[in-house]
Amino acid sequence: MGMALDCAASAARIGEVPVGAVLVDAGNSVVAKAGNNCIRSNDPTGHAEIHVLRAAALKLSNYRLPQTTMYVTLEPCAMCAAAMVQARVKRVVFGAKDPKSGALVSQYCLGTDGRLNHRFKITGGVRSEECSNILKDFFKGRR
Repeated sequence: MGMALDCAASAARIGEVPVGAVLVDAGNSVVAKAGNNCIRSNDPTGHAEIHVLRAAALKLSNYRLPQTTMYVTLEPCAMCAAAMVQARVKRVVFGAKDPKSGALVSQYCLGTDGRLNHRFKITGGVRSEECSNILKDFFKGRR
């Protein structure tokens, strides 16, 4: 989660909403990491998790990413959670809950929905205060 927080801080420095994500393999080696980049790239899909999934799929030459764990500073939205289902991510670890659009535990339960063709393990609240504070500080500075 420390690396994901570093990615979030990097995103904040360039004016992006500070969310960071890191994907590791079964041996805990980093496969890909990124921060949000929606604003600069004018891309509504430019979330950290999407960047990470795309980079990992290219690196591993496989659109399926089984046996991987995604660490992300904010509970993923529906788009990102669905992408992780499609990628067959094994586990998602997130920091702060997103009460407005969180799709793992707050508003939806996409990672554990038995109606979907894949489910993944979810661990929430890891370094949640740090993950929450980086977002609060960013938005406080923008007001």
